[in-house]
Amino acid sequence: MQHGNWTFVRSLNSLQVETQGSVVSVGSFDGVHRGHQAVLRAVVNRAEQFGLTAVAMTFEPQPREFFAEERAPARLMRLREKIEALVALGLDRVVCLQFNRALRGLSADEFIVRVLVDGLRVKHLIVGDDFRFGCDRSGDLGMLCDYGKRYNFTVQDTQTLETQGERISSTLVRKTIEQGDFQRVAELIGRPFSIKGRVVHGQQLGRKLGFPTANVQLHRYRAPLSGVFAVFVTVANRTFVGAANVGVRPTIGEGLKPLLEVHLLDFSGDLYGQFVSVEFVRKIRDEKKFNDLDDLVCRIRKDIQEITRWFAKHQPRTANMTPTSQTSDTHD
Repeated sequence: MQHGNWTFVRSLNSLQVETQGSVVSVGSFDGVHRGHQAVLRAVVNRAEQFGLTAVAMTFEPQPREFFAEERAPARLMRLREKIEALVALGLDRVVCLQFNRALRGLSADEFIVRVLVDGLRVKHLIVGDDFRFGCDRSGDLGMLCDYGKRYNFTVQDTQTLETQGERISSTLVRKTIEQGDFQRVAELIGRPFSIKGRVVHGQQLGRKLGFPTANVQLHRYRAPLSGVFAVFVTVANRTFVGAANVGVRPTIGEGLKPLLEVHLLDFSGDLYGQFVSVEFVRKIRDEKKFNDLDDLVCRIRKDIQEITRWFAKHQPRTANMTPTSQTSDTHD
């Protein structure tokens, strides 16, 4: 699939031989954090230096999701957002292979020869020193170096990027999100943490309770956080402040499928069908089951008051700070 000056490839059969050769990095790249960014910038720089194609190879589902299924860690971003973040780094090609039984069954030798050498004509490979690949994770950095000598490509292992004495990793980002330290999350990933999606119709419960909400479609995405948050919501290049709830609404007894609901404090209009970005800036509390809807309404009112005070104190980026709580056809 061609998009402007970069190419997106979804299967082994779609690999087009790079006649001029390529510089490649392989990984899940979940969150595309600063560690990933350093590696991929090195890929782009090396490719530009030698006139090669800059390639990032990733997998869908992520290998840990294939093996652990529901026990796998929550993703930091959806595939679409990951691709956007990868392309923004200047890559020429994003290869996203379907991780299935066939790919899982490739031996380490087959992965190197079929995918890297024959498929991508790799000339330079940049991976982490703990990189493992092939059936049963049998391939490692040493094997790559040996095959590099045989097939004429070089291998570079990346230096670990650290902050405050900790290795920057998707696991650390996930842990920091769970702690609600969004300032540090932004330092780890190089941008504010956000969830993007389209506003869809819900059950209009928020409207009935007096707090209309925009319901952001998550599809199969399981967010790496839950609770009540102060957020910025960007839609059509305009940014508003709001209160967001991520979770399963235990007081309502809806089940286990998580929802993202946002109550905009300074907005009235039509959001249905629009694509929004919800940026998380402060955690207010964990999700809680209340005795009844009256207790829930009382707590929501307190949450909104706290969020309004916090935004007023910290001078948010938005021009309008008065919470109107207007009901309209946009919110449920």
